[in-house]
Amino acid sequence: MKIKINKNHIWANTFVNQLAAIGVKLACMSPGSRSTPLIYSLAENKKIKCFVNIDERSSAYFALGLAKASGTPVVIVTTSGTATAELYPAIIEAYQQRTPLIICTADRPPELVGTGANQTITQHNIYRNHIRLFRDVGLPSIKEHSLNYLQKIALKAFKISVTQKGPVHINFPFAKPLEPFSLDNEIDKKLLKSQPIIESIKDTHNIKIESDRKVIKLAEKIVQFEKGLIIAGPMENDSEAVKNIIALASLTKYPLFADGVSYLRFKKLKSIKNIISNYNSFLTSKIFCAKYKPDLILHFGGTPTSANLLNYLSECDAERFQINEYGDLNDPSRKTKMIFKYSAELFSKTLIAHIKKEEFIRIQSKWLNTFTSAESISEKLTSGILDKEKKLHEPKIITELLKVLPSTTNLFIGNSLPIRDFDCFSGSSTKKINLYFNRGASGIDGLVSTALGVASIKEPTVLLVGDLSFLHDLNSLLIAKNYNIPLLIIVINNNGGGIFKTLPISKKKKLLRECFIAPQNMNTKLMVEAFGINYRLIKNKNELKSTFENLEIENPLVLEIQTSADESANLRNEIFSSVKTEIENQFS
Repeated sequence: MKIKINKNHIWANTFVNQLAAIGVKLACMSPGSRSTPLIYSLAENKKIKCFVNIDERSSAYFALGLAKASGTPVVIVTTSGTATAELYPAIIEAYQQRTPLIICTADRPPELVGTGANQTITQHNIYRNHIRLFRDVGLPSIKEHSLNYLQKIALKAFKISVTQKGPVHINFPFAKPLEPFSLDNEIDKKLLKSQPIIESIKDTHNIKIESDRKVIKLAEKIVQFEKGLIIAGPMENDSEAVKNIIALASLTKYPLFADGVSYLRFKKLKSIKNIISNYNSFLTSKIFCAKYKPDLILHFGGTPTSANLLNYLSECDAERFQINEYGDLNDPSRKTKMIFKYSAELFSKTLIAHIKKEEFIRIQSKWLNTFTSAESISEKLTSGILDKEKKLHEPKIITELLKVLPSTTNLFIGNSLPIRDFDCFSGSSTKKINLYFNRGASGIDGLVSTALGVASIKEPTVLLVGDLSFLHDLNSLLIAKNYNIPLLIIVINNNGGGIFKTLPISKKKKLLRECFIAPQNMNTKLMVEAFGINYRLIKNKNELKSTFENLEIENPLVLEIQTSADESANLRNEIFSSVKTEIENQFS
């Protein structure tokens, strides 16, 4: 029996139903005419929750946050033309940090490309350098083999985004009519009864590695070398990985340098003395760095935040091994000897087992004691200086915030100075804080939108962000208001890019102020309240403490802390100078 249909609608519906059947639950879309078939199909699908955001750039970052928090691929839909380019920053971040996204761009028919047709650009593989898969599905074809082909593309897009962790891009050309009620074709009714393909998704990374000769040889090296170092760079939450990395450090007696967003600093475990958090301070001493160099380095997670640690590693001739299941190189010095493509949990477990087979026991280690002593000196001096400080300067904000944050809070750390201060001054704690971050490309754009995506899934969520980052993503407050997302945003306002005062360009005072710091003199209160969102100015640590007492984050709220970039820089310099002097007195 023949029935009248709109082929664009059937085409989009087949794709969306396949994604829903395999496990997609979330989608973000922006208004646009050419994407009508995709938007209509998503809006009608009861298995997928849709968020409508007018700004494609914010929408993409919001989807990134949803994917981070849910651990599942999120669909992003946009219309044709420059709207597709607005997605690119978030796609880059997702690619760099391996976050699953399914990008669906609507397009004009191919015969219109290059003709000057309205809202028409070359979209073919536009994100080619930052995606795991691209497919242009062509104009809709309502035939059984064509619909089956489209289902297989949807299935492959989902599988690759999950197993390879990253964004995939599907381009959808559509010719008018676009609306499902504009009937333009006839098909056999049986075609509408076809079912989605159901397949299980297998993770091929966590394979057995007991017989890997390279792992066995590494175990033999660890037995030989006392002067080893374990680095945990930025990494997503994985409690088993954390537990096993700590166990490996305890067995080997190697110091464990834990990045501020590595999840190793905040855990419900007994204090492990191998964990080193203050390395950025004591590595300011060139004397210490030159005297204490490791022979072997194991590196888990992403590229470390600390510039001092990166400099220290670049000057080491140690045998360096990286461990990540996708084989990513996170070593700007390019001194890594080998990358083990295994999960941190599996690799650590296996390595521990091989080391124990050697009947290995390293009861104590002078090498480890050196670093734990440096850690203790740094912690004591840093705490002493910050405890005496009365004003809420930027380093002080980190320590005071961690005092008042409830355990199990989801904390999103913004880029530029906030994450560097967090890495330097957060220390270690048994308080369990769940950390989120955009350290793939480390941009300041889209931070508020990403945090809003996280807060939509994980409550309560707090975002710590600088004033320029906040201003850059200001229209994301529309998302916060429209969906009443319970995100607490703490804006550190030093009136510009304070980080540039720490760089060599700071010697050029006029150029620094006009072109780098770029003060905006923004009235945060007026801007926030214009979006219908509550605002509070925090002037001191007592006001910060009282704000968090009995605070229930049920609605979006912005707290502003106004700081002096110069005074904050002086405080950092005082801490680093004091630590450096004492370290050199003790270890020279």
